[in-house]
Amino acid sequence: MDDISSKDYVIVDNFLRDELYTEIKSFFLGKLPNFKEAGIGAHSENQVDTKIRGDFTYWLDRQRDAQLETYWGLLDETMHIFNRYCYLSLSGYEFHLAHYPSGGHYDKHLDQFENRSNRMISMIIYLNDDWKPGDGGELEIFEKDGSSFLVEPLASRCVMFKSADVPHAVLEAHKSRFSLTGWLLYQPSSVGKLYV
Repeated sequence: MDDISSKDYVIVDNFLRDELYTEIKSFFLGKLPNFKEAGIGAHSENQVDTKIRGDFTYWLDRQRDAQLETYWGLLDETMHIFNRYCYLSLSGYEFHLAHYPSGGHYDKHLDQFENRSNRMISMIIYLNDDWKPGDGGELEIFEKDGSSFLVEPLASRCVMFKSADVPHAVLEAHKSRFSLTGWLLYQPSSVGKLYV
């Protein structure tokens, strides 16, 4: 909490217990046939533009995807900790599975929109076994001074950052890159799902 308050982001390795990691990764692989090409923009403005973004997603639903109950409990606990120590008044979340195939990338952007600004904390959990330099798919985080640094998408690594304040990009993947990505919200996700 201190890191995200002072630097706007935090990186936590070994975020998931081994059993939960295995459970989520197995669920992810089982849902791959149901992934859809991701677009940019909100609601009716959503459109696919592979020059900007080249990943495929599967949006999660707590009731439908009840087999991930341990993960949903972890999200509840994470949201509670943010509310307790950072006074954010978070009240919901939205998450999806993301697959960047070889060649997939996502240009520099913020996880926020002018017409809907309730995304408070972005949260990414990587699911890439045996990732090594050269595999690509690193997260590039841009700092306030204009510099940037790369975050390797290592298995069970979690990255959290302030959605409206941290520009970031996903570098081109050279092999399949998997993550569980989403947002902790100031208002429930029932206000309308976004697709970026």
